[in-house]
Amino acid sequence: MADAPAAASIPAQASRPAPAAAPQIQLIPASVQGALDAADEAVDLLLDTGRAPGEILVLTTGDPHPWAAHELSFGEASYWAQHDAGDDVFYAGADAARATTRPVVVVAVNGGTDAAVSGALPAALARAGALLIVCGDPQRVNALLSTGV
Repeated sequence: MADAPAAASIPAQASRPAPAAAPQIQLIPASVQGALDAADEAVDLLLDTGRAPGEILVLTTGDPHPWAAHELSFGEASYWAQHDAGDDVFYAGADAARATTRPVVVVAVNGGTDAAVSGALPAALARAGALLIVCGDPQRVNALLSTGV
């Protein structure tokens, strides 16, 4: 058996799986006042094209999304239990450290300081498994990132 398969001579480190691909990034131009509406439209489109609700996390950099504010009125435990169940679209502030990775993260840049937004975008990218959608002013978003979205 002098003709051993070539794979047998490949070092073990070369056969390690490749690192996961970086999420795709999409920017939807929107004003501060229109960012929540743009995010809601993006979520509707994702759901209409077959994304499961539990695959989507929506983050806000300014005021909370009305859904998050409503759900928080029932208490933190109930609110985070919905997140942990992972059955539905979940809405949180961009600074919510407890929000975990989901295949799609939508960020509504609906306010917040430049420092808050510049910190929120890389954190959102780290939480996005396949797709990050940023709804905001393209000039502001690009100015706050070291590389343009």
